[in-house]
Amino acid sequence: MGSVLLVIHLLACIFLVAVILLQRSTGGALDGLGGGSGASSFLSARGTGNFLTRTTAILAVILFVTSISLSLYYKGMHRQVSGSILEDTPTQSEPAAPSAPEAPVAGK
Repeated sequence: MGSVLLVIHLLACIFLVAVILLQRSTGGALDGLGGGSGASSFLSARGTGNFLTRTTAILAVILFVTSISLSLYYKGMHRQVSGSILEDTPTQSEPAAPSAPEAPVAGK
């Protein structure tokens, strides 16, 4: 289940970046980079803008839903583990005495 959610999440991220980069810039500094009127000849500029805006919104919702789902899924998986890192660390008591060297074994 987690793998499927993770793949959907990564695909949504990639497509969201691609759709955002396809949109035309409305700022003054980047007007030349956003594509001119000839960049989208098969659709009108208005129709392309509406399509990209809707696609961006849908992909953003998918991204948020998968993010929350992944966090809840992995939180539920690790619920059996103790809640604190400090509970799992061993306490250091007095150092262990060095062990005696082993006797050589005859025949080797």
